[in-house]
Amino acid sequence: MAWAVPPASPGACRRATITGELNAGKAFTQPIGGGLKLWFQPIASGWILRIVPVTGPLPEQDYAELATPPYQSVTPLSISTDFSFRAQDAVGWNPRRFHFASSPADFAQLQKLYREFIAGGTPPPDGVQAALAHEVAKASEGTLTILDSKLVPGTADQWRMAAAVASHFETTAHTLVEEPNHTTSGLGRLVWLRFRLDLDLPQGLRADPALHLAPRVCAAP
Repeated sequence: MAWAVPPASPGACRRATITGELNAGKAFTQPIGGGLKLWFQPIASGWILRIVPVTGPLPEQDYAELATPPYQSVTPLSISTDFSFRAQDAVGWNPRRFHFASSPADFAQLQKLYREFIAGGTPPPDGVQAALAHEVAKASEGTLTILDSKLVPGTADQWRMAAAVASHFETTAHTLVEEPNHTTSGLGRLVWLRFRLDLDLPQGLRADPALHLAPRVCAAP
């Protein structure tokens, strides 16, 4: 769900706000402008927040994934019970902050450096790692806030990595529900979320007219 406002000047920096609901097994999409869209991809354990082109084939990695390291590890883009997070831990990681490339050119540069990074061995060359970190720091910022949730809680002990980030479960609105057959599981299950997503849009990006926009101070170049 979004609020329609008159389009802002493409020369100004703006903050776009998107609100909506996520239901287990179902996707959520919203164009954001610049040929890109927000996509909550449903997976068996929850959702993955992605920013992808509106048209054409999906890239191997998306515009948020490459701008939000670490890679193939615990990530704020995964709202799920992956990486041994219980459902209540996934909700307790709130808010979640991430970065995203806001143009094909920025994404292409991230792709180039990412491929050099993963091809460079362990550890990767310092120069490649520093260049990738520099590009990530330049990327636009986003914040996902869970406003309300329904979940089947997990019964397992909290995983160490979850404990490091999942600190706001008690202060995030939530409803605990039972499985229809009253069974339990170690990780539980995410049933429904209501969210707010704030995206910092850079100068030059023509925002989708359906977005709710507010001016913001542009980051230093």
